[in-house]
Amino acid sequence: MIQKDGVDVEMLLDDCKRTGHVIYSCDFFEKKVFFLGLVYNQGMEIIFTNNAKDRSVYRYKKDFEMILERACKVLDRKGDWSLSVIYVTPEQIHEINRDYRNVDRPTDVISFAIQDDMSDMWIEEDQNELGDIFINVQAIRDQAKAYGHSIRREACFLFCHGLLHLMGYDHMKEEDEKVMFALQDEILDELVQR
Repeated sequence: MIQKDGVDVEMLLDDCKRTGHVIYSCDFFEKKVFFLGLVYNQGMEIIFTNNAKDRSVYRYKKDFEMILERACKVLDRKGDWSLSVIYVTPEQIHEINRDYRNVDRPTDVISFAIQDDMSDMWIEEDQNELGDIFINVQAIRDQAKAYGHSIRREACFLFCHGLLHLMGYDHMKEEDEKVMFALQDEILDELVQR
């Protein structure tokens, strides 16, 4: 029997296996063991808000759910995840970009993560809130045309890009950009044609 501070570690490990909890790391007898309460059964929730009043965006709900599920699989993120997607007009995203990022122009997608660095995130068994993704509905159409792929692919790309930002990825440095863009392709290419 392995004990630490009066706790039977082997019993806790068996309990975690039985209940489907993930074991995350922390120093424990020079081994990396910690019990975090994230379950293998993934419950995913995306809350949609259509501030752009564009009815065409509702068709992407199932795609976004599949992308979230695939991203969690590719990135080995177990647990119940939730996030919000807010569809906005170019004017609305321009205002958000100006007010919160000090960039005075519209953009295609903006993400606001609850926590930028997921590595030290402590979460109980409840659903893990990632944050908000604002998607410019006009950019979906404009960029699909500019890049020569479907509107569906562009909508899914913007969502995936925003999702990866919520999960702690960025593209400010060239090496980070390579990692993030490779992940976007790995997640999307299996689900949505170019």
